[in-house]
Amino acid sequence: MASSSTINTLVLNSHTQSPVSLRHIISSNSLTWSQRLLSSSLSHSSLRGVGGSVKPLITCNAGAAPVAAANLAPGTPVRPTSIMVIGATGTLGRQVVRRALDEGYDVRCLVRPRPAPADFLRDWGATVVNGDLTKPETIPATLVGVHTIIDCATGRPEEPIKTVDWEGKVALIQCAKAMGIQKYVFFSIHNCDKHPEVPLMEIKYCTEKFLQDSGINHVVIRLCGFMQGLIGQYAVPILEEKSVWGTDAPTRIAYMDTQDIARLTFIALRSEKVNGKLLTFAGPRAWTTQEVITLCERLAGQDANVTTVPVSVLKFTRQLTRCFEWTNDVADRLAFSEILTSDTVFSVPMNETYQLLGVDPKDILTLEKYLQDYFSNILKKLKDLKAQSKQSDFYI
Repeated sequence: MASSSTINTLVLNSHTQSPVSLRHIISSNSLTWSQRLLSSSLSHSSLRGVGGSVKPLITCNAGAAPVAAANLAPGTPVRPTSIMVIGATGTLGRQVVRRALDEGYDVRCLVRPRPAPADFLRDWGATVVNGDLTKPETIPATLVGVHTIIDCATGRPEEPIKTVDWEGKVALIQCAKAMGIQKYVFFSIHNCDKHPEVPLMEIKYCTEKFLQDSGINHVVIRLCGFMQGLIGQYAVPILEEKSVWGTDAPTRIAYMDTQDIARLTFIALRSEKVNGKLLTFAGPRAWTTQEVITLCERLAGQDANVTTVPVSVLKFTRQLTRCFEWTNDVADRLAFSEILTSDTVFSVPMNETYQLLGVDPKDILTLEKYLQDYFSNILKKLKDLKAQSKQSDFYI
């Protein structure tokens, strides 16, 4: 671990530099790849707007003027069981926290200051510390005594994509390097290297490379999709007889239960064979939107009110929003939606990964079983509520 003077240096530098241009707290030669990538790829990436005009996707600069090296004298050794979870309140992050606590880890969660505190994390047994990736000066002190970072974070919908997912992550990785973090687990997106036209995917890919170039011992895990996301998107609207939004595209996604993702993550974390590797986690089968809706209809015992949005409408909307500066971030997110509604398969064979991690494929939850359990529980509760209501009416 770094000494207290290192922390003071980091905080001072963070107050005087922008998030992406934090002063070099890692050796300047370790940023060579990132400087080249970001000057050529991100600065020159563009999208054709309406009328054929070229609009820059994002302009980032990871380089900074050389300064004196920070004091990296070793401090008190930390336990390998001491981990920091970034994005702990999210869909995946909370499952990572639960799994870590169940397996005996000392869990610290970096959470932004908020009106409604993340008390459930404390109730589970985790330590909650306030910090904000968009304010790099808040990061170093939170990492004291941490062995491993597990990074599940992504920006909020109302924020520009690059604020957290690029600038914040660069600041975090640089701080982790200076603070002597022993391992960094980063969650990315499947096939992010194949879609430079989509800002979020390009940023994820560049972050992977930035992490690799930092020299920190790391594991990158690319994900295809979460089963949990299907509840609000399809299951609940069908039960409430509301519209379900879909597209006419044949995209197939191999959804995975976030509990399985968390379990496999800690197996990978403990395996020396996985250090420095890129893994992709995918569910047992890839599903189209229509197949998911049909499955939900069968399990709910009722038809869905499906509203189909043609892919052409998404493309036009994306082009239109590019014309206005205040809607650029909307266009960036629509670009990601467009990929999800294209003729793409978000899945990979998992046999080698299961073998590497020593995991039995039969232990991975299928989407059929996940949704069956959900609908069974919900329908039972609805039935019980209905019975209670009838009983109350009788006594009245």
